[in-house]
Amino acid sequence: MKLGIMGTNWITDSFIEGAINSGEWNLTAVYSRTEEKARAFGEKYGELTYFTDIEEMGKSDACDAVYIASPNALHYQHAVSLLKNKKHVIVEKPIFSTVTELEHAHQIARENNVFLFEAARHIQEPNFKRLQENIEKVGTIHGATLAYMKYSSRYDQVLNGEEPNIFSLKFSGGSIVDLGVYPLYSAITLFGEPVKSTYFATKLPTGVDGLGPIILEYPTFNITIIQGKNSQSFLPSEIYGQKGTLIIDPLTGIENITFYDNATKEETALAGPVVANDMQFEAAEFARIIEQTDRDTYEYLADLSLKVLRVSNELRHQNDIWFDAEK
Repeated sequence: MKLGIMGTNWITDSFIEGAINSGEWNLTAVYSRTEEKARAFGEKYGELTYFTDIEEMGKSDACDAVYIASPNALHYQHAVSLLKNKKHVIVEKPIFSTVTELEHAHQIARENNVFLFEAARHIQEPNFKRLQENIEKVGTIHGATLAYMKYSSRYDQVLNGEEPNIFSLKFSGGSIVDLGVYPLYSAITLFGEPVKSTYFATKLPTGVDGLGPIILEYPTFNITIIQGKNSQSFLPSEIYGQKGTLIIDPLTGIENITFYDNATKEETALAGPVVANDMQFEAAEFARIIEQTDRDTYEYLADLSLKVLRVSNELRHQNDIWFDAEK
């Protein structure tokens, strides 16, 4: 399939590499605000079509689908423009700023018979699938701790009094939407939407959250999420139950899954081999859904995306964190 991209940064290069490695995609088009920047990014990939107008890109037959990795606050307007022109759209997480935006965009996608995906890559990894398949080993779930905290080099800019996009309310930034979204996706994929969620956010001078623990409450157990962008954690994640514990390390790009049996005290390794760029699995799955018109899987992923956004919005609002897009 023919792939176009919006957003000329490292995550875009990674997705392109993964998409090409999947064997399902060919990069054919690049959008940027200036042709010079588009060409500077795309020339390493060979002969491509370049765009500086989103409408022109949408109306062109140069691509079948577009991967969007523009600043978070721009995702919605970019996606809607392309969906209305009957292009499939893959949006890098976080998909949009609000639930209303997401519901409206999915409506437009359905009206135009195209697909809208959120690129939450880790739930498509083979080792995440292995985790899902083996979760019954722990027996009755007693709880979980999911950890994903990485120090961002852009936090140094915040310390210098600057406001980079990822730490800006104007651009829908902050920890929970950039890194917290990974453990939220893991929890909601594995256990469903919680009945109650609580976030103890540490706010930064720019108004967004820098880190903080999250508690997800379920009818018979709780999940603790440790996430942040202005500190570094090396903790593994755990799912524990009556029969034993699953130890996952790391939470994304899973390399190790170990089951500890409470009765025998034995440990069993469950993870399979990993690849250098795990984005190929989401790229392959998105292509399969499009090619097979797999509505069931698509609606499952759309509903999952909605649940994650609904919870993350609620957690932000508890801490009086409101994006400019919500005003």
